[in-house]
Amino acid sequence: MNTRTATRCLAALWLLAFACPLSAASDVDDDDAVADPDLLPKLSLEQQRAAGIVVAHPLNAELAQKDDALGTVLDVADLIAQAGDADATAAVARAAAAEAERVRGLYKAGAGAALKTLEAAQAEQARTRAQADAAAAKFGAQWRPVATMSGSARQKLIDAVAAGSTLLVRADLAGRHLIGSLPTRALLDVDGIGVPGTILGTLAQRGEEAQGAGVLVEVRNPPAGLGPGARIPVALLGATRSGVLVPRDAVLYDDGGPLVYRQLAAKPGDKEAHYSPVRITLLQPHGDHWLVGGIDDDDNIVVHGVGVLWSLQGIVGHAAGDIDDDD
Repeated sequence: MNTRTATRCLAALWLLAFACPLSAASDVDDDDAVADPDLLPKLSLEQQRAAGIVVAHPLNAELAQKDDALGTVLDVADLIAQAGDADATAAVARAAAAEAERVRGLYKAGAGAALKTLEAAQAEQARTRAQADAAAAKFGAQWRPVATMSGSARQKLIDAVAAGSTLLVRADLAGRHLIGSLPTRALLDVDGIGVPGTILGTLAQRGEEAQGAGVLVEVRNPPAGLGPGARIPVALLGATRSGVLVPRDAVLYDDGGPLVYRQLAAKPGDKEAHYSPVRITLLQPHGDHWLVGGIDDDDNIVVHGVGVLWSLQGIVGHAAGDIDDDD
């Protein structure tokens, strides 16, 4: 379908949405229970055809997780500097908060502390808190798996990488921006030798040097000669996962996470099909499909035209007054 045809179909659906008695779409509970089907988006057979709605049963599948990634041994100087900055600014902020509290106590007790002194202490507390928050945000954005460790575990890791007994490797999944389920282990191919690594967590994509979504891998007692800047193949491995396969085009993502649309079973006398958004769990990509959890192989899942239902749900919400007047 070309752009002009798609635009015409969508415009026709907008007109049909306001011409037909459509009601607001309700949020789907965690157990996917729907109290009243009349509160869901619905389309007549003609509307389904015009929108290109196609439903199908997803296929059961079991896949062993294995993703090929490109690993880059990281220079940990940045990690050490940012971790130190985050710790130092946090300590300064704590000291400033304690001093402000001390001066506040003296001021309330009438022990000679002037209001001006209290205000200065409070201003210093606010300034140091802002610096600590900024340092923590920068550290967390670039080194999330390390930043979320306990203080003792983080320091142990930093000491190990500073001593050279541990390397940190960023494993990028080229062309991918979603990880799915986190792999459980890594295997680095170093000159034909398999070197195991431990998955610490996911890393955000950073600029042009990152090839896609990535994970942080800890390599203990690395082979001699392997150092910062080295690029090596990495296999990201995980347990076998069971789920169902749905086309990539069937999956949407909103502020609540990934979802698909399911066509509900028709009741006697129904002349329109009802559709319900269902939350899913992304497990693993597989070609043009995703292995997902949260739905069954006997569900009727919308595999084409899901964008129309998404737009229609927004129209329905507006017609029902779910959107603020200011919008």
